[in-house]
Amino acid sequence: MRNSVRLRQRTNFKHARIRCGGSCRIGNLVALPDALRQFRAECVEALDLALKATYPEFSASAHRLTVPNASEFGELASSVAHEIARQKNFLPQEVARKIRDAIPIKRGSLIAAVEEAAGYINFRLDYAMAGPLILNSALATGGQYGLEKINQPIRISVEHTSSNPAGPVTMATARNSILGDALARVCLARGHTVIKRFYVDDVGRQVSILAYGYELLKRPAPHGKVDHWFGRLYACTNCAVQIESTKRKLEMTGSDDITERNKLQQNLDEWVAVAAELQSADKELLESVLGAVRKQDDPERDIQELGRKYEENDKGTVELVRTMVELCLEGIKDSLSEIGIVFDKWDWEGELLWSGLVKKTLDRLAKLPFTSTDGTALKLDVNAIVEAYTLRDQFGLARNYDVPPLTLVRSDGTTLYSTRDIAYSLAKFQDSDKVVNVIASEQTLPQLQIRLALLALGEKTAALNMIHYAYGLVELPGAKMSKRRAHFITLDEVVQQAKAKVDQTLAERKQQLGQEEAQRVIDNVAYGAIKFAMLSISSAKNLTFTWDRVLSLERNSAPFINYAYTRAGSILRKLGRMPANPDCSLLTHPLEHLLILKIGELPDVFCEAADQLKPEELATYASAVAEKFHEYYEKADVIHAEEQVKNARAALVAAIQIVLRNSMALLGIILNDRM
Repeated sequence: MRNSVRLRQRTNFKHARIRCGGSCRIGNLVALPDALRQFRAECVEALDLALKATYPEFSASAHRLTVPNASEFGELASSVAHEIARQKNFLPQEVARKIRDAIPIKRGSLIAAVEEAAGYINFRLDYAMAGPLILNSALATGGQYGLEKINQPIRISVEHTSSNPAGPVTMATARNSILGDALARVCLARGHTVIKRFYVDDVGRQVSILAYGYELLKRPAPHGKVDHWFGRLYACTNCAVQIESTKRKLEMTGSDDITERNKLQQNLDEWVAVAAELQSADKELLESVLGAVRKQDDPERDIQELGRKYEENDKGTVELVRTMVELCLEGIKDSLSEIGIVFDKWDWEGELLWSGLVKKTLDRLAKLPFTSTDGTALKLDVNAIVEAYTLRDQFGLARNYDVPPLTLVRSDGTTLYSTRDIAYSLAKFQDSDKVVNVIASEQTLPQLQIRLALLALGEKTAALNMIHYAYGLVELPGAKMSKRRAHFITLDEVVQQAKAKVDQTLAERKQQLGQEEAQRVIDNVAYGAIKFAMLSISSAKNLTFTWDRVLSLERNSAPFINYAYTRAGSILRKLGRMPANPDCSLLTHPLEHLLILKIGELPDVFCEAADQLKPEELATYASAVAEKFHEYYEKADVIHAEEQVKNARAALVAAIQIVLRNSMALLGIILNDRM
């Protein structure tokens, strides 16, 4: 399959050995058990044994260990003493000390000490023991460090992007693409079989309008990048149809119907203003479309007829639409592949219709007791499904919320996209155990209606394993988005702007890097900056895209992380070799302990990102590692340290490079060795 996570691996440290205080020597590097999980397990066991000896009535309860807010309170903490004190009317400090004193620290344990502070029981990690285990594991496994495979892998379809093939990829759609690609990468790295799908919406009204304009102009060769040209053609055709239709309605409306005439005139004025804006973008194209549409008897009827004939698999109409859509898709593919996003399957909506699957699904829906017609349209009473199957709690629906009905078929006999989506969902589950739909938050209701319709059809497995991965809007300060006005910020534009800005930043370094490497650095930094901006916050939140933040070298950004990676690489190049037997007991600086801890966290962070579909966890992790490493770089001298300390620090720096490279690769971001 094409969806592979490419993690560049280093072999510099293949035969390195790490030892702990001279007494804990480890031979040639091998993957070791997760030290932090072992530490947590030891803490849980020790706490349970102490409770049995002091407050046995509380030993059976599950006591959660948390990570303290400050490192001065250790690596893990328990508040169980506060729970006991509340019930027994004791002082938490006294309870905590009693429990602490009952915890024996075994020889060879990863627990260095157990302390009481403000009634909390704090556990300290033995870095002299844990450091070699963590660093050894990172250096041994390199590009695979942290990427734990799940015990029971499944087949997962990730459907993303699926933009209307009537124009270029906008920044709003680009967020969808980048999120979907990251989800696919982390699930694949977790061991699942992943199918990346693009749902080609060749049946919708936008495509019909575009095909109408394309045919009226006798299918001219596109000028410039093909998807951008089709985006302008769509905007011009839609505008021309609206102007002409509104004019004709005005002519047919009586002079005594002032309210209706005012409404139509206002609408006409708005579209004339849109035409003026489009004229400034492509005057020749707009005038050609306006002239062609003006000659048609009924443009709206023609567009509806074109859509109906396409649904019916009319040969001539299919040839027109498919030719046009395939051309537009080539432009979309080029834009996405440039930033490393590709697909395994291109699922055409039209083919769903022609295969009979939509009709078969519609026939099944029509037989349900929840389906009815009002004489003009066929509708599904979704709220009745909720009540019949008692689904409010399961789907988190408020008691006073009525789920709106879902229209399945229009009065003219054509289906709606939601009807086709029900059939498409069933099709995806033919080769998948779980389906992740990356779709904007504004589609939350249709996604809910589809899942409930699947339940009513008896497709419980599909309904419960279909995930709507919702995401918020992308806001660009000072920019107004409108497809009908051809006002949109495209991914292509932003990529070029990012490259230009990075090029300016690297102006003094380009000669030193050489032309080929400089261009590679510019491309990788630009692509990474855009992706990281989209991935570094929760998908549910709206995103404000600003260049100062995206390209910052001083805060949470891809260049900030890449700079840390480059600094680490610079240290290792200056050292020239990796010491064969570094002594980790010499890593005693507080920042070294923090960095060892962060390195050890990657397996859990990765599993959380993959299992909970939270790629932002990896972005947050990489940024935190980079921030601590920048601080370490300024405060600790690796190159000029005493020989044994230098050797230990070199191993630490090498492990930092590994976790930064791996975590960013999972997000589809390539880090540069030099910047």
